[in-house]
Amino acid sequence: MALNVLVISKGHPFAHDAFIAMFEALEGVTMTLVEHPAAHAVLQPDAVARYDVVFFYDMSGIPGVGLTHDDADAEGNPPDGYRTAIEHLVQSGKGLMLVNHATVGWPNWPLWRQISGSSFMLRTGQLNGETVPGSGYRGAHGPLPNATIKVLPQGSHPVLEGLDDGFEITDELYLKTPGFEANVVPLLRGDYDFVVSNFSPPPLAPPDEQAAWDHPPGSNLLVWANACGRSPIVVSELGDSPLAYENPGYRRLLGNALRWLVSEEARQWAAQSG
Repeated sequence: MALNVLVISKGHPFAHDAFIAMFEALEGVTMTLVEHPAAHAVLQPDAVARYDVVFFYDMSGIPGVGLTHDDADAEGNPPDGYRTAIEHLVQSGKGLMLVNHATVGWPNWPLWRQISGSSFMLRTGQLNGETVPGSGYRGAHGPLPNATIKVLPQGSHPVLEGLDDGFEITDELYLKTPGFEANVVPLLRGDYDFVVSNFSPPPLAPPDEQAAWDHPPGSNLLVWANACGRSPIVVSELGDSPLAYENPGYRRLLGNALRWLVSEEARQWAAQSG
């Protein structure tokens, strides 16, 4: 089955050619890359209907950091047209995939938090009625470099097909509170100590918060399945750079996820869970 994948980007730099090459290496997958703000039009119901999966690789809706590509207001809320397009998308049952920086986007938009399922926080704030610290960060854009880790499958799932022993990858990592795990299906965990000494403070937090930053031991869950509305969703924090794009295990993960997201099994699961 040929898959037609819509990729949404902008707001975060990435190695464009290597990213495209990753998709070109996936048999039976055709991708179309659209940036904000053009993405607002392509995500409208009539236009997005031709695509099988929407793959989000943008970083949007973050107040105070000069990201004006997404037409968000000063509080990071999406414009009405984009909000209603995403609302329709999740009710339509179309498969969605969020990768790396897309999981931290739109931090003040409750629907995007439901879609990602993540507990990533750009700074100290309220999450599900609790005050949680800003999430730690380890990656190429901060003082600590990407880490090389082994990722290990959790249970049996179509997204994990052929990844029985896991794989090693060098990639960006986040230190998040673990409460979100109760609401998602774990797929891949990282064999790594997710403790404050291995991470830098959240880079977009105020300087005083960075100086006093602390965080309890965090979740080692890096890839999970989620449901919102009627849409099945796969979320992968892995996928920051060519070190991931060119990794055979990561490519296998991506191909598996895209195929599962268009399956009747995934749609039925989401309809019952979302």
